[in-house]
Order: sequence, then C-alpha cells, then structure tokens
Amino acid sequence: MIQSPRNGRDTLKPSEDSAAPTAPVPRRHPDLDAALREEREFVLALGGYAFEIPGGTLVTNEKLPGTRFNFVQDVRLSPERIAGFFERALDHYFQRALRPTFELPDPAPEFLVGVLERYGFHPQAEPSSVLATHRAALPSPPPTGFSCRPARPEELDTVSDFWTHTEDRAEVRRSLEVGIEHPNPPESILPVLAFDAGRPVTAAILHRFEETWGIHAVATQPKARGRGAATALVAATLREILPASRQLICLRAGHPRIRRRLESLGFEEIARYRAFELAPNAELHLPPLGPPMGPRWRPPRRASPGSGTETVR
Repeated sequence: MIQSPRNGRDTLKPSEDSAAPTAPVPRRHPDLDAALREEREFVLALGGYAFEIPGGTLVTNEKLPGTRFNFVQDVRLSPERIAGFFERALDHYFQRALRPTFELPDPAPEFLVGVLERYGFHPQAEPSSVLATHRAALPSPPPTGFSCRPARPEELDTVSDFWTHTEDRAEVRRSLEVGIEHPNPPESILPVLAFDAGRPVTAAILHRFEETWGIHAVATQPKARGRGAATALVAATLREILPASRQLICLRAGHPRIRRRLESLGFEEIARYRAFELAPNAELHLPPLGPPMGPRWRPPRRASPGSGTETVR
C-alpha cells in the first residue's frame, strides 16, 4: 500500500550516512534547461500544467493520465528537504489518482533511491538520455525505402493510434487537434509520418517552443521495427521538415542502441535520467488529513461604547 506523508506524520528523516557531504554536482550542459523547458511546454500544449516546488517540477495532465504526461522532472534534493518535497509531490498526484514517474539524474543519489523504493517506486530498466543538436541540415543519406512527410489533417486518427489504443485515444486526438489548430504564439505542433510502400509505419510529434524544437512520441508499428524506420523519420525531420537554421532540436532516447543511432545523426547526449515508477497494481492511498477539530469561532465581541452595535470578528 502506497501512502503519502502529511502534517508531519510518516515523514522521512535522513540517516547519518545520507547527511554526509555529497559529491560535487556535475556541470550542467548549457542546452539542458531549454530542452527540459520544451519538454514541459509540450505537455502544457496538450492541456496540462506544471509548477515548481523546491527540488523539482511537477508536470501534470489530468486528461491524459499516462506517465508520458505526468512526471516529476529533474529531481534534485538535499537529504534535509526530502520530507517536505515528497509530501507535496505525492499528495499532488495521488489526490488526482495519477501515477507519476520521478526523474532523477543518473546515477541517482542513494538516499533518494531509498525514499522512492520505500514508497513503492522502482527504477526503469534503462536510463533515458536527453539528446540535442543544432544541426538542421544534413547530407542526404542512402535510400532507405521509407518516405517521410508531415501528417495531413485527415491522418490525425492514424497518428493517435501510434500513441494509444486505450480509452484515452479520443482525448489524445482532441488534445493534438487543439494544439495544432490553436497554438499559443511561441509554439507550434506538427505530426509527422514515415511510410513503407504507402503504409504508415512510424509516427512522431514535433513541437516548437520559442527557439527549441522537440521530437516526441516516436513510435513504430511492431512489424516494421528493426528496419530503420524511426531513424529515417528523425533524419528526414532534420534534413527536410524542420527549417534549415541553428535552432536547438531535442529528443529522448530510452535505450543505448537508440542513443548511438541518434548520435550518428549529429545528436549529443546532454543529460541522463533514471525514471522511477509505481507498479501498475500498486494502490494509491492517502492517510486521513488529521485529527478532527472543533469549530474555531471567536465569541462575539462587545460593542464599542456609543456604537449601538455588536460585531463578530
């Protein structure tokens, strides 16, 4: 049973080992903040929201409950502040019946790993790499047999099918449609498809926020995997679909094999995160808000001399 701490109960105190001096923080890549900002803004463009608390950013989309849209980004904490952080973060998601992931810089601090495991969160098998490039024009690669282009409006259902086949499909489609047709001024959304013999085999969503592009939700049909369709789509995005400029282009890779392929296209790993997630059957449970309390009204105040009235504060 997963419980969220509240009002000082079930709080977590750092051990003597966790209070020891920590290793120096690695230098942060200059493109990382822009990449993470674009990642958050993509969730916002689909109807979500985000807010910062000391130690991380809570990214939330209540209409799209999957972990792709509900995560705590870039968790960085001192041992002395873990109780307040997890109290706020877990209360926020559990009260909305959402199962977030917590993204910790890899390798993750042992004291944070211990706290997350206590609450039933376990690390995903592979860390994810944040990759970035400023190259928007590449030499033409050898023919791959795949043709790539932006998706047409009537193909939005096809794009949504690559993401989900569950009851969330209709909401995904509506969110995409709103983001595409009514973007806020600093952003835009563009779905793209790769075809094999006229059949769509890979899809992705391009999202621009200010001067940064993100390539999101790259997905390939099971029968077409392992043939380079996703790589062809990303290469075509860099070479043909995005404007030829020095804008920052970012995406995530969840496996070393995928990271190496993307590095061959000019991407550079700028950060690595380990995501911690709950088991699908884990029960979300919030303890009572606290002991019951009686009314806290003040007694009526006597009237001031000469006022002729009584007031209640």
